[in-house]
Amino acid sequence: MEKGYSDQAYRWNRDNYSSRRRFVDIWGFVLTLMLRLWLYNKSWSYSGGVSETKQAARRKAQAIWIRTTLLDLGPTFIKVGQLFSTRADIFPVEYVEELAKLQDKVPAFSYEKVEAIISEELGKKIPELFHSFEPIPLAAASLGQVHKAVLHSGESVVVKVQRPGLKKLFEIDLKILKGITRYFQNHPKWGRGRDWLGIYEECCRILWEEVDYLNEGRNADTFRRNFRSYDWVKVPRVYWRYASPRVLTLEYLPGIKISQYEALEAAGIDRKAVARQGAEAYLHQLLDNGFFHADPHPGNIAVSPDGSLIFYDFGMMGRIKSNIRDGLMETLFGIASKDGDRVVKSLIDLGALAAVDDMGPVRRSVQYMLDHFMDQPFENQSVASISDDLYEIAYDQPFRFPATFTFVMRAFSTLEGVGKGLDPDFNFMEVAKPYAMQLMTNMNGNDGNSFLNELSRQAAQVSSTALGLPRRLEDTLEKLERGDVRVRVRSPETDRLLRRQSNIQLGISYALIISGFTVSATILLVNHSYVWLALLPGLIAAGVSVLLIRLLLRLDRNDRMY
Repeated sequence: MEKGYSDQAYRWNRDNYSSRRRFVDIWGFVLTLMLRLWLYNKSWSYSGGVSETKQAARRKAQAIWIRTTLLDLGPTFIKVGQLFSTRADIFPVEYVEELAKLQDKVPAFSYEKVEAIISEELGKKIPELFHSFEPIPLAAASLGQVHKAVLHSGESVVVKVQRPGLKKLFEIDLKILKGITRYFQNHPKWGRGRDWLGIYEECCRILWEEVDYLNEGRNADTFRRNFRSYDWVKVPRVYWRYASPRVLTLEYLPGIKISQYEALEAAGIDRKAVARQGAEAYLHQLLDNGFFHADPHPGNIAVSPDGSLIFYDFGMMGRIKSNIRDGLMETLFGIASKDGDRVVKSLIDLGALAAVDDMGPVRRSVQYMLDHFMDQPFENQSVASISDDLYEIAYDQPFRFPATFTFVMRAFSTLEGVGKGLDPDFNFMEVAKPYAMQLMTNMNGNDGNSFLNELSRQAAQVSSTALGLPRRLEDTLEKLERGDVRVRVRSPETDRLLRRQSNIQLGISYALIISGFTVSATILLVNHSYVWLALLPGLIAAGVSVLLIRLLLRLDRNDRMY
């Protein structure tokens, strides 16, 4: 928890919020971001000329600025930023990586407010509910803070108390964000191919679920039941008598943070075993239960003195439905056979890829990734490198990775990083290999029938295609009759000539502007009474001359290239 902050450290950290002040703060951030993005594409805004290195450095600086500004804007934008860190199909990888670092450590609110909230929510004063209650919180986050306490029955607990005025702040911010979302949806450039309103609705749903502590308590109970047969995993028990939508009381399970490697070593805990158990615990969540911790950063996982894993914070959980698992298995088979068409089709069926008129570039990108991915044995792969390749392909392509998918990839990457810190020889893919092989075996049936199953699957696919062929031919003929069939022909040479012709026309316009302002400046200069007034058209003519020279140099460079 950060120290030294008062209740007025940030403008949002108060009970009553000004809608006008929030409107100015939020739109100020959006307009500044739009200006920065506009300058990013302007070569003249780079000192000494534009280069890929300079653009990458600017993207990184902008990503850091976005992260710090979201933290200043408060809980709503901290959570929105964390959710946007799952949208590698929308934002560059630098933004995704920086937003994933958003740790919502913010100033704590006063103990007097804690007393008031607990009394209002649970109907009793703190001394009536708890034998002891520590006024200084163990940690403070954007949604609330955690205090250690002891029940009258002698059990040690932690009490999560929601930040005062949080729901009112959400209502104000989400109303402003809806207007911003509509603007982006209608924008001729940024709105094309993006469902900003759908993203907004998803953010609202996740935010309201996470702000309901009763929902978090139910998640914790479900998570605990799923691991009841695993003695090396501990999940805090919920004390429902001391729970409400804004207060949640959990069993106190202290432990060593999983990323505190020296402390684990000093406690005599086997770091290699912890690394492997962390990976196995997550694979169990994902593949066996379909209910997984969506934010397993090191602060949410600890290790008990006996070496057991302890999970905290169940506000953000993910679910994988059985039909989605089947679709993912189809994708896995396509990857295993290096069949780009099969992978693309399965991703379209999953809704992770939007079908467009020309799927050629997407198929080529997927096939390139498959060829690169399959160069090494499965167990030698790195989750981080695989996710980086996926994000690189997804950005500025018609991919629409669901939040669940990106939560999984980010969790895998985080656990792989922690595992390597615990054990330099740790390999997440090696731990995952038996699970993947078991899944593929289950999908194929027993080994003896795998060939027959695949043969029957392909036969069914061929028959389905054959049966659907007459209908597809009929649809094509109907489109031809209506004139709805579009033929796209692309000639690189023609495109180059058209660009050159457009640049020449622009150069002629520059020349005319320079001539006009030069003549104006000359006339004013000849008339000695308007010497200073002649300076203005002269400066304009000089500025346009610089643009004309840059254009001519670009034309000359392009002519040399071709």
